Amino acid sequence: MDLLALADFVLVARHGGFGRAARAATRPKSTLSRRVAELEAGLGLRLLERGARTLKLTEEGRALYERAGHLLTELDETAAAIASGGQRPRGQLRISAPLLFSQTAMGKIAAGFALKYPEVRLEVSTEDRAVDMIEEGFDLAIRVNPNPDETLVGRAFLHDRLVVAASPGLARPTANTTAPAVVRSASDRLTWQVMTATGPTPIMIEPVLALTSLVMVRDAVRAGVGAGRLPLSLVSHDLADGTLVEWGEVDGPDIVLWTLYPSKRLLSARVSAFLDYLKQAFPKGTPDELAAYIGK
Repeated sequence: MDLLALADFVLVARHGGFGRAARAATRPKSTLSRRVAELEAGLGLRLLERGARTLKLTEEGRALYERAGHLLTELDETAAAIASGGQRPRGQLRISAPLLFSQTAMGKIAAGFALKYPEVRLEVSTEDRAVDMIEEGFDLAIRVNPNPDETLVGRAFLHDRLVVAASPGLARPTANTTAPAVVRSASDRLTWQVMTATGPTPIMIEPVLALTSLVMVRDAVRAGVGAGRLPLSLVSHDLADGTLVEWGEVDGPDIVLWTLYPSKRLLSARVSAFLDYLKQAFPKGTPDELAAYIGK
């Protein structure tokens, strides 16, 4: 197989078309088209479906791109590392991170990492969905309580838990009353189960606001409009200052943040460096450590 033609195919597939690939690589579009056609002829397979305005990978083309793209990247990085005399972190590092973690901590983490490793081009994409890391070209994903995935490996680096917090001026409901509440969805349950010193306790609520962002929920709770279920790290300073009070810990599993990466890839120097940086940022992985990043 012609590795140069394979590299051109990966370039075209990554950019989604010959024109965009040609502009990105500052090479003639006709050269890329010819090289990909030669690769298809050599393999006896059609790798791309060429439409009038669109280009789509065939099933065989997608399979080749998913495998060859990462291998070629690893080869380039290995050659660069050898040329520079060691495994110094360098190159592009694409990370997918959830919204709340990005809003509260990722900016500071990314800035610190960039200062420490100036040869790494860090790109962080914020989204709560489970991205396809290989197809979308991510090196690392940070996820909350991820579902098991045989194609990915990873490690837990941070633990948090949900608490019910409210303004001190808001009366805690009794057995026969309800409390105004700020919820994430209008369809949330009307009873919250919390753990207190006396054991499990139900809290009946009356939703008054539905806000999809936990930061918005916290701000509304601070304003005294109702109680809310919030990560401890997000209200830790408020609880310590007495501007909010805790009604109990929400009964359920901890919030666990994981770093995930494709198991079939060699762990590059830049990914290893970022994992180590997170470990240094959160050595114990506690809510208080995350709260220190969030600030007041």
